[in-house]
Amino acid sequence: MRNEYAADLGLTEADLAADWHTQFDRWFADAVAFGLPEPNAMVVGTADAAGRPSGRTVLLKGYDPDGFVFFTNHLSRKGVEASANPYASLVFPWFPMQRQVVVTGRIAPVDRSVTEAYFASRPRGSQLGAWASPQSQVVPDRAALEESYRAAAERFDGEPVIPTPPHWGGLRVRPDSVEFWQGRAGRLHDRLRFRRTDDGPPDDRPSGESESWTVERLAP
Repeated sequence: MRNEYAADLGLTEADLAADWHTQFDRWFADAVAFGLPEPNAMVVGTADAAGRPSGRTVLLKGYDPDGFVFFTNHLSRKGVEASANPYASLVFPWFPMQRQVVVTGRIAPVDRSVTEAYFASRPRGSQLGAWASPQSQVVPDRAALEESYRAAAERFDGEPVIPTPPHWGGLRVRPDSVEFWQGRAGRLHDRLRFRRTDDGPPDDRPSGESESWTVERLAP
């Protein structure tokens, strides 16, 4: 199976915004305007302490110059792996637009206040699901999961506010690199990468020191 990419599309250094988050904002807006189903869907790759990788599709819930945020059960496979091996990758597979964005960086929990504010905005059914599901754990059958949901619904019946589970929260991927990939004819795709060049993880920088980045073209 093979599809040829459009000859009239491309991505040059002159096309790029001055920083990765502005460029991502442009492309994300394009994906929304294009009508892609769930344009905020991304493949999140993590690895355990032994380096064995795993991946899954998760919904992006926020981004800014500090990185990309999603929410999960911290006892899930990705939550446990993020704690044991605090690096992750993200892939936004915008295939109908012949584009993808690939992110690599450190992953860490967001502030609890951010988690609680987001949890409060979720539909009540999703809030109950966060209490009911032992995410990534083996369950005997569907009936057991539905019974757990019913138990959560009964537990919080009549409660106007469902509290945030202690095991549930946000994770932020703070990028070391963000690659913008545009398909081109003849498999000579354009790959332009913003790469952070300051030494050490962000938390190790002196107060007030900004990040420094370079732009590189990668061979397809």
